[in-house]
Amino acid sequence: MTLKNPVVASASPLSKKLEGIRRLEEAGASAVVMYSLFEEQITHESLALDHFLNRGTESFAEALSYFPDLENYNIGPEEYLNLIRRAKEAVSIPIIGSLNGVSAGGWVEYARKIEEAGADALELNMYYIPTDTDITAQELEQNYVDLVSEVCSRVSIPVAVKLSPFFTALPNLAKRLAGAGAKGLVLFNRFIQPDLDIETLEVTPALQLSTPAELRLPLRWVAILYGRVPCDLALTSGVHDAQAVLKAMMAGARVTMLASELFQNGLKRIGEILNDMNAWMDTFEYESVSQMLGSMSQKSVAEPAAFERANYLKALQTFDNRKLY
Repeated sequence: MTLKNPVVASASPLSKKLEGIRRLEEAGASAVVMYSLFEEQITHESLALDHFLNRGTESFAEALSYFPDLENYNIGPEEYLNLIRRAKEAVSIPIIGSLNGVSAGGWVEYARKIEEAGADALELNMYYIPTDTDITAQELEQNYVDLVSEVCSRVSIPVAVKLSPFFTALPNLAKRLAGAGAKGLVLFNRFIQPDLDIETLEVTPALQLSTPAELRLPLRWVAILYGRVPCDLALTSGVHDAQAVLKAMMAGARVTMLASELFQNGLKRIGEILNDMNAWMDTFEYESVSQMLGSMSQKSVAEPAAFERANYLKALQTFDNRKLY
């Protein structure tokens, strides 16, 4: 896809309504990632439909020919597909579908349906927390690769994979995902960490918006992977200002994705970030972002080890001469 700028609205409630998608385009976003459609939603709706279709069929013979009136039966996934269709008619920027799942099954078929609805690309939000002590890292990674391969075999639009940073050999997995058909990698997914209520003894969901400090983790891995895997890289998490976007481009990302900054300070921030980028590029005589792409990746900097273990030692040394009392 050819985008007008490197600022993309990432998957969030901002894209749950057509008006929100319109406002994101007006604010300057170059593309919009739809809010994620979860595997559990599709499975739940399918089971619910099966329940209503078969309810009472063993009680009365007449019920064998009975089907409920589905005109007002709103299936969540179908609403998602309809929103994509309407968005494609309402805006001119690319619309990227988002699927969140971890197991092979019928939900994978929705990748094809998302393409048929008009999506320009598809983001696979691979969100799985391995809690089984018998599942090995090799098995988990192979599951990811197999899922990406299966989805890519169903669609012709570009597929990007949104990963977490919690892999022991991320570069190898990235290479295998690209080999399975992924055209892009989005770094990184932010897992929602649950909290504990010590009075009610319940586990409670706790969503926190990202902070600028979170940029460093994806920035490092984008810089390491740039030029080493045959796919485009997108950086997400911690993108709050123009400097973050510029750093991402220099590390090797073709786009940055943001949502938290928009929730905190409004959609106007997209235009402000783009204006600040242009001002900086004018000052330092850059004609386009392509000039800076990968200029500070591990392959390009004078000290490649700074992205590896040596950087840890160097960072600790900066505290050697500080007063601790």
